[in-house]
Amino acid sequence: MITGKENLICGLLGKTLRHSLSPAIHSLLCDYSYSLFEIEENGLKEFLWGDFDGINVTIPYKKEVMKHLDFISPEAEAIGAVNTVKKKDGKLYGYNTDIYGFEKTLERAKISLEGKKVLILGTGGAAQTVLYAAKKQSANAIFVSRSGEVNYTNVLSLHADADIIVNTTPVGMFPDNLSSPISLDGFDKLSSVIDLVYNPLKTAILLDAEARGIKAVSCIDMLFYQALRACEIFTDTTKDKADCEALLSRFVADKTNIVLVGMPGSGKSTVGEIIAKTLSREFIDCDAEIEKKHGMSCAEIIEKHGEAKFRELESEVIRKVGALTGAIISTGGGAVTVNANKNALRQNARVYFLNRDINELPTDNRPLSQKCGVTELYKARLPMYLDFADCTVSVTDAESTAKAVIKEHYNENTCN
Repeated sequence: MITGKENLICGLLGKTLRHSLSPAIHSLLCDYSYSLFEIEENGLKEFLWGDFDGINVTIPYKKEVMKHLDFISPEAEAIGAVNTVKKKDGKLYGYNTDIYGFEKTLERAKISLEGKKVLILGTGGAAQTVLYAAKKQSANAIFVSRSGEVNYTNVLSLHADADIIVNTTPVGMFPDNLSSPISLDGFDKLSSVIDLVYNPLKTAILLDAEARGIKAVSCIDMLFYQALRACEIFTDTTKDKADCEALLSRFVADKTNIVLVGMPGSGKSTVGEIIAKTLSREFIDCDAEIEKKHGMSCAEIIEKHGEAKFRELESEVIRKVGALTGAIISTGGGAVTVNANKNALRQNARVYFLNRDINELPTDNRPLSQKCGVTELYKARLPMYLDFADCTVSVTDAESTAKAVIKEHYNENTCN
């Protein structure tokens, strides 16, 4: 954290900011106050000459703010958008730190645009940032819009050989989760898909790319690094980049849900409660949410209305809780039998399959385990658990299992 600048007044300027992650990121990087400034268009000029030292700028003011500045950096001029303003000696200085953030995202993902055909979905300010980066790397960048020369109707026929797709539109952003701006069908040469939307962490287009074995890149990195560069501008300091990598990893892990899947009786609820208490996070038991909403136990719902109706009610809950961030979520044993639940859970999560010895699985008050038999149910569902999960954790005692999940979550890719 950059200290000694706690008297600075900084923040984010925009129109609708309630879901912004910027305050949380800036609080990690610096010790100045950082507020959200929701301003109507007719109040922009007055605000800019108000009481602040540095602000970030977001929709819809990245272009409009440029009319009121005394100095604009070359990058911001070329892109045609300012997202960072510093007030110094009575003058306003404008910068674009989005380009730094985007280029850091490419660097961390080991993606080169050089010589590649890059489809940029959208034509707004964010699209201009991507175009600037593409031109620097001599890429063949092509805008795709709803009504342009290249549009969503003809893009596949014209550019099926695209190497990279970058989404700069808001399609798929919370609360429009799991919507996608374009289908990836037919783009058989794609090596990477990048989405500037960071809430959810994995949008529908990224989940689609992931399922096809295509590199899928969320721009939570971009948000973090553009904030870092803005922080350095506000404070006239330079931050250690190794420290930043550690901060980013921790920040993303904290924002990522931990989802537990597994057989009925595998200990998901008990383990989830321990994880939530250890990490001071919210714990959500999907079965408990269903029971609370409908006033009867899951077993009673299945007995009265049938399994198909229960799965429908379960999926409603999963769509709701899957859109949260930073939660610990325990699912019912059969949640994996509905394929649509996979993306709803994975969009903001790392999913853990708690694999308990079938000889230790209880069947009391578990109608499907009783009806089908534990061995047959496990055999049928195992491929589904493995398909949903990022990681399999063998269940021992609850405390040890919880510790294993936490260790893996904060040191990814340590499990089988």
